[in-house]
Amino acid sequence: MEKNLKPMSGYVALLISILLLFGAVALFFTGMQYNPFLSVMGVLCFILAIFFMKGLMIIQPNHSRVLNFFGKYVGTVKENGLFFINPLYSSQRMSLRSENLQGQTLKVNDKMGNPIEIGVVIVWKVGDTYKAAFEVERYTDFVKMQSEAAVRHLAMSFPYDNLEDDHAPITLREGGDKINQILEQELTDRLSKAGIVIQEARISHLAYASEIAGAMLQRQQATAIVAARAKIVEGAVGMVDMALKKLSEENIVELDDERKAAMVSNLMVVLCGEKAAQPILNAGTLYN
Repeated sequence: MEKNLKPMSGYVALLISILLLFGAVALFFTGMQYNPFLSVMGVLCFILAIFFMKGLMIIQPNHSRVLNFFGKYVGTVKENGLFFINPLYSSQRMSLRSENLQGQTLKVNDKMGNPIEIGVVIVWKVGDTYKAAFEVERYTDFVKMQSEAAVRHLAMSFPYDNLEDDHAPITLREGGDKINQILEQELTDRLSKAGIVIQEARISHLAYASEIAGAMLQRQQATAIVAARAKIVEGAVGMVDMALKKLSEENIVELDDERKAAMVSNLMVVLCGEKAAQPILNAGTLYN
């Protein structure tokens, strides 16, 4: 598991390193003139100064260092500033900032087998540095590959729309926030083993593949026309029924069944027709 490490401040070690460097130079040149032993001490001071400087570490805001000691995990430093650690530690830089992943547009089949194009935008960051450093080979490549797999699984789990599946509770086109929540959960489950936190996941591109886009557009238009016609017929029937009832209740005119059928036919043609009806005036009588 991740361990937060708080090393000592590096300013004292930096000061010691600078003093050792100056002392090494002074001892070396003094020893060359008077005593060779002092030159040896100067070389030792120089080596010690380099050793101290190797232990200095600068961490920028929202960055971290994962520390190892001869293959053993020591801890992670997440505080920013100048620090001094054991010079024998090896460190791995790791950013804790949020990053965007603009996935490439994928061509996959939806639940009904229709080829579609889908692309997503993912906002993620490293939450557990130990898992990101040691549980996977390269966590950035892992994020890209698993994100693509999650998007493919999402696309194959739901239909693009409900034209072929009238009972589909959720579709990719109309799912909205629900689809995005399912995508976020799918990514969280896949990337948690690498210590990755998913902050947001959104579908950025969704369309039928080019080879069927024209046919599906015609199908959508036909479905819309049928639905509109059904509404028109429903409204026309209601208006005809109301007209007949009004004529009967107010005794405006008496119509037999044949005349009622003719009137219903004429009203349905007028109300359901796409073009305006041409009026015809009948100046004669209704009775022969």
